[in-house]
Amino acid sequence: MLHINKAAELMGVTVRTLRYYDKFGLIQPASKTEGGHRLYAVDELKRLQQVQFLKKGGFSLKEIKRILDSPDWNWRESLEKQLASVLEEQQKLADMESALRELINSISLEGNNEDRAIQNLLQLSAQHQEIRQQFRKNVFTENEMTLLEKIPNLANNSADTQEWISLIDQLKRCMHEGVHSPHVQMIIHKMDEKRMNMFKEEEEFINKLWNIRMSPEQSQKIGMYPIDLTVLEFIKDAYAVYEASHQTDGERG
Repeated sequence: MLHINKAAELMGVTVRTLRYYDKFGLIQPASKTEGGHRLYAVDELKRLQQVQFLKKGGFSLKEIKRILDSPDWNWRESLEKQLASVLEEQQKLADMESALRELINSISLEGNNEDRAIQNLLQLSAQHQEIRQQFRKNVFTENEMTLLEKIPNLANNSADTQEWISLIDQLKRCMHEGVHSPHVQMIIHKMDEKRMNMFKEEEEFINKLWNIRMSPEQSQKIGMYPIDLTVLEFIKDAYAVYEASHQTDGERG
């Protein structure tokens, strides 16, 4: 038999933990020394291993005691229920992570205007997912629905999302320079490159998406984060300049 100190050292727990397990009725020592020190045999150490395993699985000590004290306990059913609980908790954490990322990215998109970002997100969250999905199906073809998944999502932290946020932020900062500004045109060029890389020759889809983006009501229905119409109009005018410039260059070539 092992003295409580040796048992604790061997099993990687504290003496205090073993004492608590004894008082809780979870793992009682095989016997005690004349001085009252707890002694543990092989059976108690095996039970401690089972406790440690079940604790890693997220079971409470009360649940573990009930499991180990019931010879006819259905281990498979119990483990499957615990797994379902863990997966549910994981989903909750994933949803929380998405919500936090969405808020952080929205604040960045709004130039650190927290109030506006929160207000916009509240408007988006007020719409039911089923209604949003139905609106998308009514507007887009099956192929376009697949393309829609490529649109940067503020709820994730992808490189594409971060790059679009950065480009829009840069554009906002230099709008005072006007649509003909070389700086503005450089940003529009980067935006156009991103668009081509993401959607290639899907011009019909891009035009449809842009028309929706220009309507705050339709943007909300489809679940797109609202961008100030002043910014969108500026992008539209700047892109017209960019496009005209490229057509002129093409004619010269």
